[in-house]
Amino acid sequence: MLDDRAKLLLKALVERYIADGQPVGSRTLAKAAGLELSPATIRNVMSDLEELGLIASPHTSAGRIPTARGYRLFVDTMLTVRREGFSPVSDMGTHGIEAGQPQRVISNAAQMLSSLSHFVGVVMAPRRASVFRHIEFLSLSERRVLVILVSPDGDVQNRIIHTQVNFSQTQLQEAANFLNAHYSGLTMEEVRARLKVEVDALRGEIASLMQAAVDIGEDAKGEQDEVVVSGERNLLSVSEFSSDMGNLRRMFDLFEQKTQLIRLLDVSAQADGVRIYIGGESQVVPFEALSVVTAPYEVDGQVVGTLGVIGPQRMPYDRMIQIVDVTAKLVSNALSHGKPG
Repeated sequence: MLDDRAKLLLKALVERYIADGQPVGSRTLAKAAGLELSPATIRNVMSDLEELGLIASPHTSAGRIPTARGYRLFVDTMLTVRREGFSPVSDMGTHGIEAGQPQRVISNAAQMLSSLSHFVGVVMAPRRASVFRHIEFLSLSERRVLVILVSPDGDVQNRIIHTQVNFSQTQLQEAANFLNAHYSGLTMEEVRARLKVEVDALRGEIASLMQAAVDIGEDAKGEQDEVVVSGERNLLSVSEFSSDMGNLRRMFDLFEQKTQLIRLLDVSAQADGVRIYIGGESQVVPFEALSVVTAPYEVDGQVVGTLGVIGPQRMPYDRMIQIVDVTAKLVSNALSHGKPG
């Protein structure tokens, strides 16, 4: 455990390093902390902090910089977020994020995050429970059937399925009528659960057609896991990245492939409120030089996605927390009010 003096010096060191990006020496630290301590005392405390793995000394400097562990302690126990005097909406000179088509809301949110943070904004597109309002089956040829699934908000999914037996168009119409009458409005998970119970009562053909429809609905759900990224070029002006082309290339690969981003945002969706992930402390963030600040957003009280800011470890976390928090609320608002009636 750190004593109060060590905590104060660590806090001062992290804040000073975030502000100017230069390793912090003993004299600078004494001024920043506002403590009347001898240089020898400060050096002793710095040495203790270094032994605990909270700060490190770059080879080229007598000063110290925070480690991932140091940032984590700072974020968890020393960070104070000032709410007054900050409004992303007024900073943007706009009226926030207007209600509208989900894709436009998500795109605007990603741009807003990158514009306000000067880093990278990422937003996972909203996940909707796969619900069908209407289903149709059309016979195409021998043992090939076109399944048309219409969602409550009018999205249409078409898939061709191969059946074990030949169906006449009349049989297909009967199956569609039955399914629309008994399953319309349910999520695919609910349909799947009911099918398990009711499958014996259904004719085998209808059960197999319904199973195919459920699979299509699940496929459609998977396609929604889309991430919108904005502001990658902002990282070119971050000295920690621009001085290391290998690092920069790996990060652009991350934004290009998006799989790891989806995994990270998936983890964040299970958390309440704003979360901070610091590279180098876990497998969640793939690169040591990165930090990610995320928050889930909701539609009508249900978490449907996650958004956040990706930048260097040396980011102003208090401001990033506010940007991400307010943007998540604006997106929740826009999506909840932008739904078709």
